Amino acid sequence: VMVWLRRCTHYLFIVVVAVNPTLLTINAGDYIFYTDWAWTSFTVFSISQTLMLAVGATYYLTFTGVPGTATYYGLIMTVYTWVAKGAWFALGYPYDFIVTPIWLPSAMLLDLAYWATKRNKHSLILFGGVLVGMSLPLFNMVNLITVADPLETAFKYPRPTLPPYMTPIEPQVGKFYNSPVALGAGAGAVLSVTFTALGCKLNTWTYRWMAA
Repeated sequence: VMVWLRRCTHYLFIVVVAVNPTLLTINAGDYIFYTDWAWTSFTVFSISQTLMLAVGATYYLTFTGVPGTATYYGLIMTVYTWVAKGAWFALGYPYDFIVTPIWLPSAMLLDLAYWATKRNKHSLILFGGVLVGMSLPLFNMVNLITVADPLETAFKYPRPTLPPYMTPIEPQVGKFYNSPVALGAGAGAVLSVTFTALGCKLNTWTYRWMAA
């Protein structure tokens, strides 16, 4: 019975943990739509993406105990997001305007921290958490600066989900304008350790539930 229960739980959290974080971060690549507060939203979204990746990937990784699982989890999130972003293509937005968040390199660093410390859970929390928090804003900024003429495109195609009164009229300089990567990475390096610890704790709770 326990083997059956563990297998069911295994597939259950693939669906629940991977799909829900993807749904919750699906707009996180749309920084550029908020043209007047793009860098502010980038900083805030960086933290939300770090949360979703670190908690889910750590939960999945410590559940299986197999390095490489976090990368697999990041791949699931990426594929789901690509599918969801297909809606923007259908609405007529150009390919080089759509931003899909980059989770894979950060997930790979999480796997690396787990593997290099011989599957030490505390090292995973400390080293893996810091690596994810610091790297994710950096990778996503590189992703973001490849967008061609973001301002011009954003005004040409106003976001259909925004009501007219929220459509940007004139770009403003947000208070986080000067260093969105530094702010995202700084906050992420601290918070992601807690996020990673939460992922480990969720795994403990899962096992307790299955053993009950």
